[in-house]
Amino acid sequence: MSQANQTWVTEFLLLGLSDDPQTEVLLFVLFLGVYLATVLGSLLLIYLVLTDPQLHTPMYFFLTNLSTADLFFSTNIVPQAIVHMMTRRKVISFMGCATQIFLFLIFGSTQCALLAVMSYDRYLAICDPMHYPSIMTWKVCGHLALGCWVSGLVASLVDTTFTLRLPYQGDNKIAHFFCEAPALLPLASADTHQAETAIFLMGVVILLAPVSLILVSYGSIIVTVVRMKTTSGRLKAFSTCGSHLLVVILFYGTGIISYMIPKSSKSEGKLISVFYAVINPMLNPLIYSLRNKDVKRALRNAVNRGKPHIP
Repeated sequence: MSQANQTWVTEFLLLGLSDDPQTEVLLFVLFLGVYLATVLGSLLLIYLVLTDPQLHTPMYFFLTNLSTADLFFSTNIVPQAIVHMMTRRKVISFMGCATQIFLFLIFGSTQCALLAVMSYDRYLAICDPMHYPSIMTWKVCGHLALGCWVSGLVASLVDTTFTLRLPYQGDNKIAHFFCEAPALLPLASADTHQAETAIFLMGVVILLAPVSLILVSYGSIIVTVVRMKTTSGRLKAFSTCGSHLLVVILFYGTGIISYMIPKSSKSEGKLISVFYAVINPMLNPLIYSLRNKDVKRALRNAVNRGKPHIP
């Protein structure tokens, strides 16, 4: 087919995770349950941090930002995927697809930056506790959080621009359950080398650079913790950092595999995307809540405040 006979794509057809109706019903139940858990967990964590004075610390301020990014990240993808699982024709408009890619990259890149900032916060708290209050002031925290959101916006603008400036004519079937740049590029009617290079380089900045900072921070933390004389001090330090390190491994591990390492198959790419786009946002509040004594105490206090007072 010649270029002149091809029409510009106005909508895309998402092939989803399965074409089997029974499998899609199971996926519908799974995705719905995961999304509800994500919304409730994120909102609960944000509420506890905002209402409990003892959680008004830099660490929980950054955690609130992370939970907010998680909530929007998941909401941008999962509700539409749930609706598509119950319909035969899984269609999304070109502008809807562009918007989904743009928002996906904003909130995903912001999470990357926030996790790096949180590791730096833990590094200061454990390795330099004497100067921590004077360094990590509320003004500095605000600037760091703002920088994370701005970096997410910049990364999203770059990747989205390089992806959407390509011509899309003819084939409109996306082998995915949502619009994501790596899944959209194979449909372009022109050479995608520049776009793929831009996405890879932005992945280096957004994924590998923060990971390097995290590794340096936790390397210093481990050295400091090992040198602690008391066992209780070591346990407290590891408990404080354990939740964050687990979230980092889950999020960055799947993100790097998806954006920095070539996939062996489309189905493999979709499964990885399910983990970091659907499962991870649900796990983050659970990990921080179940492994954190301060959050569990704040939850007990909130429940007790809600009970009727009997004189």
